[in-house]
Amino acid sequence: MTADEKGLGRRALALMRPGPFRRYIIGSAISDTGTWMQVMAQGWVMSTLTDKAIMLGMVNFAAGLPTLALTMFGGSVADRFDKRKILIATQVVQITLALILGWLVLTNRIHVWHILILAALLGVSIAFEMPAISALVPELVKREEIAAAIALDRSVFHGSRLVGSSLAGLFVAWWGAASAFFVNAVSFIALIAALISLPQRTAGTVEEEEQRRSGIKEGFKYVASERIILSMICLIALTTVFVFPAISVMLPLYVKNVLHLGPDRMGFLMAVSGTGSLAGSLGLLSVARENRLKFMTFNAVVVAVAIFCMSQSYGFFVTAIAMGFLAIALSMNFGLANTIVQERAPTALRGRVSAIFGMSFFGLMPIAGLLITGLSDLIGIRTALAVSSVIFGIGASAVLTIAGRHVCDRPVAPIPEPEAASVV
Repeated sequence: MTADEKGLGRRALALMRPGPFRRYIIGSAISDTGTWMQVMAQGWVMSTLTDKAIMLGMVNFAAGLPTLALTMFGGSVADRFDKRKILIATQVVQITLALILGWLVLTNRIHVWHILILAALLGVSIAFEMPAISALVPELVKREEIAAAIALDRSVFHGSRLVGSSLAGLFVAWWGAASAFFVNAVSFIALIAALISLPQRTAGTVEEEEQRRSGIKEGFKYVASERIILSMICLIALTTVFVFPAISVMLPLYVKNVLHLGPDRMGFLMAVSGTGSLAGSLGLLSVARENRLKFMTFNAVVVAVAIFCMSQSYGFFVTAIAMGFLAIALSMNFGLANTIVQERAPTALRGRVSAIFGMSFFGLMPIAGLLITGLSDLIGIRTALAVSSVIFGIGASAVLTIAGRHVCDRPVAPIPEPEAASVV
C-alpha cells in the first residue's frame, strides 16, 4: 500500500470522530435506508400495476424531466444560500410524498398516474437536493480530506442500500408495500436533525462571494474549460443511458417476468447489488491517484461483461453474481469520477459544477429510462441487456482512452480556501 493510500485511510478514520461530518453521515445513513426501502417497494408496486417496461421508464421520465429542467437553477441556489435550509426543505417535501404514496397503497387506491405525478414532484425536490448535498459534503471537511469524505459518503449510501433493500423485500412480503413508504417518511427525521446541528458556512473572500452570486453560465464555462471533468461527465452519461435502466428501472420486470421470482428474491438481488456497491465504495480508499484511470477502465469492462451475463442468465445465482460484480465496478467508477470532479471544483462554484455532473445521471435518467425500456418492449429484455452491454463497453473504453492517463493523474492545483473553512 502506498503512502497516498495509507493517508487516505487515516483521513477516513479521522472523519468518523465526533464532529459535523459524523453527525451528517449518521443521519444520512438512516434516511438513505428508508429511501432504498421505498425505491424497491415502488418498483414492485409498479410491476403489479403494469407489465409494460416502458411504463416503469415513464416513472423515471416523470421524475427526471423537472430534475433536468431545474438542476442548474438548484445548483445556483446552493452556491448562493444556506445549503442546510435547502436540504431541510427538500426532506420535508419528500416526507409528504412518501406518506401520500403509502396511504394510496394501503387503501388500494394506487394507480399508475398517481405514481407519475408524485414522481414529478419528487423530481423537483431532487433538483434542489442533489447539488446542495453534493456541495455540502466537501464543505464539512478539509480539502485534502475530500476524497476520503466522498468514499465514506458513498459507502454509507450503498450500505444503506444493502440494508434498505433487504428490509423492503421482507416488509413488502410480510406487511405490504405501504409499510416501506411509511418507514421511509420517518427515516427523513434523522437527516433533518443532523442538518439542523451543522454549523453555518463561514463567509469567504470578497471575490469568492462575488463568484457565488454569479449566474448559471459561470458553471458551464468552468466545466467547458476542464477536460477531465468533461470526460467524467461523458462516462457517467454513458452509464446512465446504457446501464442504470437495465439494472434499476427494469429490474422488477426482469425478476418477475424473466427469472419468474417474487419480491423477496428481488429484495435479495438488490441486497447483493448493495453489498457490491458498498465494497466498491470502500475500495475507493485503496485507489492511489496514479491508478485511477487503470481502475476505471477495468471497471468499465467488468460492467459490460456483467450486464451481458445478466442477459444470458436463467437463474437467481448467476444473476446475483453478475449484479455483485456490476455493483462493485459501478460504485468505484461513480465514486472516482465524483472525487475527481469535487477535488477540482472551486468552492464558490461547487454547487453549479455538482449540478452539471449530476445532470449526467439524474438529468439523463428520464430519457434513458424510456430508451432502454422501450427497446426491451420491442426486442425483449434479454436482447436489450445484451445490446446495452456492447454499446456501453465500447463507449466507456473510448472515453477513458481519449481522456488520457496524464489528465486523470495530474493533481489539481490547490485552490485557496477561506481561513475558517477547515474548522467546519
